[in-house]
Amino acid sequence: MFRGSTNVKKQLREAVELFEEVIIYGTERVIKSVDNPLWREYSPEQMQSLKIINKHGPIALGQLAAMQGVHKSAISHRLKQLDENGLIRTVKAEGDQRTKLVELTEEGRAIVEQSDKVLYDYIEQLLSDEVEEQEIEQFVKTFRKLKDVLKVKGV
Repeated sequence: MFRGSTNVKKQLREAVELFEEVIIYGTERVIKSVDNPLWREYSPEQMQSLKIINKHGPIALGQLAAMQGVHKSAISHRLKQLDENGLIRTVKAEGDQRTKLVELTEEGRAIVEQSDKVLYDYIEQLLSDEVEEQEIEQFVKTFRKLKDVLKVKGV
């Protein structure tokens, strides 16, 4: 349990609630506001899979499923279209020929780069007049710390 004062606990709870709202409503707003063919062709879940594979690949299907919080069968379904479109490929793990890993193809990496550019450009435009540079620096510092804590805790 967090050992801070009652006020700190309230602020932490509010921070978590705000983070959840930003994730839920922010994702919805970006998808609705950014007119990009990629987001009509691929689901948000598929795009998230591509981003995870890009960052952590080659990756086992079970690990990808755990990172997305779904069953392996859901991952297999998500990856089917990505494979058919040549964005991913299956490879065997070194030292264990039974374990299948997925990795991005060059086309898959290009899709991730294109999606990231569209997203970053939109977020930059959205926040440019609303957020000061020092606020962004504090945001990054806080999220780096949170990321480190979550990795240490095994989440």
